[in-house]
Amino acid sequence: MTGGMRVALVAGEMSGDILGAGLMQALKARLPNIEFIGIGGPRMQAEGLKSYFPMERLSVMGLVEVLGRLPELLRRRRWLISTLLAVRPDVFVGIDAPDFNLDIELRLRRAGIKTVHYVSPSVWAWRQKRVQKIRQACDLMLTLFPFEARFYEEKSVPVSFVGHPLADQIPLQVERDRARQELGLPHDGRVIALMPGSRGAEVARLGPLFIEAASRLHGMSSEPVHFVVPCANPQRRAQLENLLADAELDCSLILLDGCSHEALAACDAVLIASGTATLEALLFKRPMVVAYRMAPWTYRILKRLVKIPYVSLPNLLVGRPLVPELLQERATPAALAETLMLALEKEDGQKTIFDDIHRSLRRDASRQAAEAVLQLTGRA
Repeated sequence: MTGGMRVALVAGEMSGDILGAGLMQALKARLPNIEFIGIGGPRMQAEGLKSYFPMERLSVMGLVEVLGRLPELLRRRRWLISTLLAVRPDVFVGIDAPDFNLDIELRLRRAGIKTVHYVSPSVWAWRQKRVQKIRQACDLMLTLFPFEARFYEEKSVPVSFVGHPLADQIPLQVERDRARQELGLPHDGRVIALMPGSRGAEVARLGPLFIEAASRLHGMSSEPVHFVVPCANPQRRAQLENLLADAELDCSLILLDGCSHEALAACDAVLIASGTATLEALLFKRPMVVAYRMAPWTYRILKRLVKIPYVSLPNLLVGRPLVPELLQERATPAALAETLMLALEKEDGQKTIFDDIHRSLRRDASRQAAEAVLQLTGRA
């Protein structure tokens, strides 16, 4: 591409599409003559990406589903590698999706094309031997969290901590009363958000526990308590409606369509499944209790494989048990209710540290990522 820059990007799911679009926007702000090729969703395409095929062809979850689609995924990856070797972009950015992208990065880097991986796989938690492949495949790893960058520095992998886009998007201060008004919630008493996960299996295991914990907490409180449950999609809403129909609940519980950020802004505390939603709760400065249950055999296997002492991002970020984690048999309705009540009573302790973490992650991530990519390619 004469006088300009050609950037190849591959995102495999919606979260990657959001990250990719932000990176593309920041790159365009620095370089007017830039071309984007690869695979991406509607946001990346709106920023000018020429997507070779629909991103949905890469969006596969679950072992059985992956096995069923494996021949197609391998075929598409081979085609993508040969296409990119022919057009020779100035840089390739693999956005998350490590099982798909790392092999592409390895082949392109061996052919002399600069490669970046944006969003670290959880190598610091399990399957740490993957870092050897990452070292061979990537000219640069871009991480969202500082503890990830420290891990790669120790493993001699070139790395840049760029911050987290959510920390840029979520304000440092959020008006709770305004959020309650927008959701039509009462201004008296406490509001508790229940977030049992976005997948069917998570809601099946945690939903009944969270609902019973809500009932217990309502009975323990000396003031009114209102509960809100943001539903990830219509399927989860129907699932929760069925669970509520079977439950004996004598307190106010409102199901929301989406609106997870609005629920976090409006609530006083949150009972939440382990996962990326714990980062959102942290950024909204809401006291939380983290709970999780999985199949017993799966838990036993993972417990032997996982190399980290905590499961929630807040605790990983501070390196100590800042928020309570109740896992497996410890996640009982009584324990969840009692721990949540304690979190409400000493909420200021968590809030101050949450604010410090928010500020440390608030680095204008897309611009930082763009600068790192331009630096790697000699265009900074």
